[in-house]
Amino acid sequence: MPHTLANAPIMILNGPNLNLLGQRQPEIYGSDTLADVEALCAKTAAAYGGTVDFRQSNHEGELVEWIHEARSNHAGIVINPAAYSHTSVAILDALNTCDGLPVVEVHISNIHQREQFRHHSYVSLRADGVIAGCGVQGYAFAVERVAALAGAGQKEA
Repeated sequence: MPHTLANAPIMILNGPNLNLLGQRQPEIYGSDTLADVEALCAKTAAAYGGTVDFRQSNHEGELVEWIHEARSNHAGIVINPAAYSHTSVAILDALNTCDGLPVVEVHISNIHQREQFRHHSYVSLRADGVIAGCGVQGYAFAVERVAALAGAGQKEA
């Protein structure tokens, strides 16, 4: 039986170099830090009666392990795979094991306006939705979408 926001958090996964958010290429990624993004996600999930499990890794295998963990312990996944979007069949394969689990891919920048190699994402082949180019606000949109797909009710006042 799938988990809901009432009994499981949304796993939010962040790929390589996102630990440097706010410092690395602020003209592309803005000045918000990963801690700011985590606070935004927690606030957004709380508005739907949920919580988040927020993680970041520069290591592909660790992201794969966390996706495996999410299969049985989480209401859904928001993932910003960063550079692994364009290279990781392993992350795609892990996400493909998450039958019935909502997955939303998020990118801070619009990957379709950047270098050609960034236009393709393996993760998009499994994602129930893709949000790109909305800055860190895209994370809030992604949490809202996972909440909707996980059967959360209306946003609380």
